[in-house]
Amino acid sequence: MAAAVLATPATAHAKEVAVATPAGSAVEVAIVLARQTGTSIVIVDPQLARRRIGALRGRMAPVEAVRRLARAAGGRALSAAPGAWRIEAAAPARAAAAKPSRIEAADRAPEAVDAELIVVVGSKRELTLAKVPGQVSIINGRALEVGGTGGTEKIAQRIPTVSSTHLGSGRNKLFIRGIADSSFTGPTQATVGQYLGDLRLTYNAPDPDLRLSDMAQVEVLEGPQGTLYGAGSLGGIIRLVPNPPVLGEASAAVALGGALTQEGAPGGDAGATVNLPASTAVALRATIDAATLGGYIDKPRLGQDDVNRTRILGGRISLRAELAPEWTVDILGLGQSTRARDSQYAARGGSPLVSEAQVREGSNADYAMGQFIISGQLSGLGLRSTTGVVRQDLEERYDASLGDMPRLFTQENRTRMIAHETRLWAPERNGFGWLVGASFIHNRTVLTRGFEAEGLRSSTTGVRNTIDEATLYAQASLRLREGLTATAGARLTHSRLGGAAQDVAHDVAPALALARAAVTADQTVSTALPSLAVNAQVSPTATLYMRYEQGFRPGGLTMESDFVRRFRNDRTSTWELGLRHSRTGSGPFHVTASVSFTRWRDIQADFIDNAGLPSTANIGNGRVWSASVTGGIEIVRGLRAEAGVAWNNSEVDTPTSELLTLVARAMPVPVSSAQAYDAVLARSMQVPNIAEVSGRAALSWNRELGRSLRLSSNLWASYVGKSRLGIGPELGELQGDYIDSSADVRLGTEAYGLTLSISNIANSRGNRFSLGTPFATVRDQVTPLRPRTVRIGLDAKF
Repeated sequence: MAAAVLATPATAHAKEVAVATPAGSAVEVAIVLARQTGTSIVIVDPQLARRRIGALRGRMAPVEAVRRLARAAGGRALSAAPGAWRIEAAAPARAAAAKPSRIEAADRAPEAVDAELIVVVGSKRELTLAKVPGQVSIINGRALEVGGTGGTEKIAQRIPTVSSTHLGSGRNKLFIRGIADSSFTGPTQATVGQYLGDLRLTYNAPDPDLRLSDMAQVEVLEGPQGTLYGAGSLGGIIRLVPNPPVLGEASAAVALGGALTQEGAPGGDAGATVNLPASTAVALRATIDAATLGGYIDKPRLGQDDVNRTRILGGRISLRAELAPEWTVDILGLGQSTRARDSQYAARGGSPLVSEAQVREGSNADYAMGQFIISGQLSGLGLRSTTGVVRQDLEERYDASLGDMPRLFTQENRTRMIAHETRLWAPERNGFGWLVGASFIHNRTVLTRGFEAEGLRSSTTGVRNTIDEATLYAQASLRLREGLTATAGARLTHSRLGGAAQDVAHDVAPALALARAAVTADQTVSTALPSLAVNAQVSPTATLYMRYEQGFRPGGLTMESDFVRRFRNDRTSTWELGLRHSRTGSGPFHVTASVSFTRWRDIQADFIDNAGLPSTANIGNGRVWSASVTGGIEIVRGLRAEAGVAWNNSEVDTPTSELLTLVARAMPVPVSSAQAYDAVLARSMQVPNIAEVSGRAALSWNRELGRSLRLSSNLWASYVGKSRLGIGPELGELQGDYIDSSADVRLGTEAYGLTLSISNIANSRGNRFSLGTPFATVRDQVTPLRPRTVRIGLDAKF
């Protein structure tokens, strides 16, 4: 079968070109690659043509791109004429049948990609995975869509080092590698940097929980990532890499699903993606997603069942224009609306799916982003410039009843951000490569709060935080000898912090007004973040690395009762040692392991103040030990087992007097500093929301039932260990210590498929999070897992 493709019958040349193909069958990738490189590609073996391969990305000569395509398909590339290539099987068919190639084995797992072809976009220099000195986890976009498109929970389910709070979609805070600060949506900057392409999703707002549809891949780089990403990357970064518009291709994909939740209400989801060429040099790609998550929590005091239904509607549209052979412009816009009708927590010790709250809670989350990207080549150097704007609004409602008197607490978080980054880099030549960049961020967040009871509303003190952050950064790598590379970098950041109190009483004493003005006065902070790493290729499939890096978060303003006060910057320093042997799907066996030590100074964290409201303070210095191991093995052809475990040991070993004062103030009777210290220790000084042990095990089985019919199945189970909600007497409740599980089966062809999936197979209740409302500290709370849910889905490509 000659599957392929002639885009421009021009002679292929050695000059590097930009390659960006989506994952798909070898013939589909060949079509796109031929257009992008100006070559003719013919695949003569139908089995090779049907094999699924990962996305190809980076700048490379056309000959190298074609050879990578051939290797990924398990074949070899032969030159048929100038600018024309023929891809055929690398070995006789009989030998291939007896012993499948590593790439053929990869074809049977949705997330499988040849390690040599994996380009880590988060490196900002488009390095291959083997050249990145650090812990990197990559999830193929197709794997994220199995069982229905989801959000960030799909990432946490697959990577043991990623964890989250569980307030609800659009409200959660994410954590990586034991670096967690608090449970609330407050003024502190998130410890995980989240990015869509080159633009950060948030600055000091919660995870927007974007639908992970039509993604090329998702990358998780464990932190700190201070040199390349600066503030907000203490724990690491999560980078979403969407599929770009494909020039010259008209295609579409749809997916539909319906779900039934045991002891709950039904739900459903739908999604569609379309790629349309506007001309030979312009293409448009659009995605839309809608989902209804059935509720399963009852509120007998309100006479309502299954109250926590959540509706999500989102979409993304992108336009790509090729200005010249080496220059492209991309325009991207996305939006998502999340409506949670009520909360998802229940009373501890009672019926596991019943809440005793007296009011309707829930949340409304809206997110919108726009990006403009121009990228190309300047005399052999890569150039990429990204400018974007973000608008994020979150309204949360909490039960704040006083006895039998219903009372509602409302908190609104409105964020506006403008960001720009331009970087220039040189691909590695003669063992040397470098990167320089500059960025600017303006972020403004307004947090307002109020109570509502018997139809009357009263506002409490809120706060506005603004930050202007200008940064210069650089990184360079030098090959010291064959297989040994050293990398060094630094980031220089100048931040201007400002803000003001919101909804405060005007008739205050002059002394208090003067003190407030001093607290809210603008401040400037400058910081330098160095990094150093060594990467050793000890064998063709094994890599050892060691690195040191710092992270930094600027301070800001917070509320305590009716007062506004400032919290200081915090900073991390991390040493990490790790190894990688092969990777998922690229061989019969793979393993990744790392161990790290982090020193965390002036930790920013949240508390409950005297008024029962969340407040932020610097609680002292701490340390975090973290270790993780993941691996997999092909048991027999088509059957693969994987497992991973993460261990964290964290402690605030030097609490501040401010922490002790806050704890003492919360005690029912006056206590001394020594008693307050003992009270803190009694509820553990463990960093909040991080389980000491968590793990995951999975089995995948794939079988060809005919020339085009395939059966694919996955089964996984994960354990989330014990953790604590926060630090101090009120927030010391235990949570976690549960097992979650899921399975899915897909029967179909490359173009059409039927999927059956089951989540929470054992119908475990568990306790994902011990916070429903901060005002119910006298009332134990739990957040149970969604009960057993069965989903049937259909997918199709055209």
